Amino acid sequence: MTDRYDAIVVGVGGMGSATTYCLAERGLDVLGLERYDIPHEMGSSHGVTRIIRKAQYEDPAYVPLVERAYERWRDLEDRTGRDLLWVTGGVDAGPPDSRVFAGSKASCEAHGIDHEVLDAREVNERFPGYDLPASHRAVYQPDGGFLVPEQCIVAHVEAAQAEGAEVRAREPVADLVALPDGGVRATTPKGTYEADRAVVTAGAWAPKLVPELAGVAVPERQVLAWLRPTAPERFDPESFPVFVHADDDGHYYGFPRHDVPGFKFGKFNHLGETVDPDATDREPRPEDERLLRAYAERHFPEGAGPTMKLATCMFTNTPDEHFVLDRLPDWPQITVGAGFSGHGFKFASAIGEVLADLSVDGETHHDVDLFGLDRFE
Repeated sequence: MTDRYDAIVVGVGGMGSATTYCLAERGLDVLGLERYDIPHEMGSSHGVTRIIRKAQYEDPAYVPLVERAYERWRDLEDRTGRDLLWVTGGVDAGPPDSRVFAGSKASCEAHGIDHEVLDAREVNERFPGYDLPASHRAVYQPDGGFLVPEQCIVAHVEAAQAEGAEVRAREPVADLVALPDGGVRATTPKGTYEADRAVVTAGAWAPKLVPELAGVAVPERQVLAWLRPTAPERFDPESFPVFVHADDDGHYYGFPRHDVPGFKFGKFNHLGETVDPDATDREPRPEDERLLRAYAERHFPEGAGPTMKLATCMFTNTPDEHFVLDRLPDWPQITVGAGFSGHGFKFASAIGEVLADLSVDGETHHDVDLFGLDRFE
């Protein structure tokens, strides 16, 4: 016996939970299938806090999407009664010619985003937990802050269920097939399900289900650290904005204390380790901690106290570090959201809307020209 739905969402993490909700919100009969728990710590949508910022050094084209994401996060808070988005302000800093500083400033100017340009002395005096090099400059954006990812996922799933969606955890999809009638079939150890359409938001596992993503969405091991500050009050949300910082050896990012008694931070692309998501080393290693602690000692010395927590996650990177939001050219009943390259979670509430639009209508009013799969042909 095969159950039939209007839509199946494969992977109910950050992007998949939002997509499940948006499809159900449109009145579709939706099934969400998640290989692990809801939420879980095996992929890319966990870690206590995730940055959200209106300034987008990656490309000014992201700004309208993140502005819509802010609206959708606030709507989700109103609907569920959960606190999801904390505003702390945000700092994008680095040498004047760095991509982080120059790109952030350009995106603010292009879209009229409220911001200040500060030198390192001004940053360090205003936010005493910081110790940026004298030659660095920063864009301060007062709307920056963080999301609590596990709560965001739970909120989206609860909202989807309230709209009638069915969500099943611990049910990995072993096979996803496009059917001759224009539908899809998903097979799991517990059953076989068919639908008119499917959306694949399976993170690091997406290339295993969608061959077109092989070599396009590549998983990478990532490690985060939480260190106890010696001056804890300087790392509270009221006095410590989230940051992205271009240092000599790469880009780092960090957060105030929240739910863990430590200052959280990480390095983009960490040690550059490409991994198989089913075989990656999930236990942090001494070299992971050494790399991160050295950075904190350089630029956040009062945050470099005893280690409180280390955790691994995964980035799934595309060659140009931009997302994939598209329907498969040969199988338009399958839509993919993949390759979020370490900077996607903040957009999840709006990406759910985009993927629902593409899946049902074949188009969206959001500008997604940057995210087509055909750019890699």
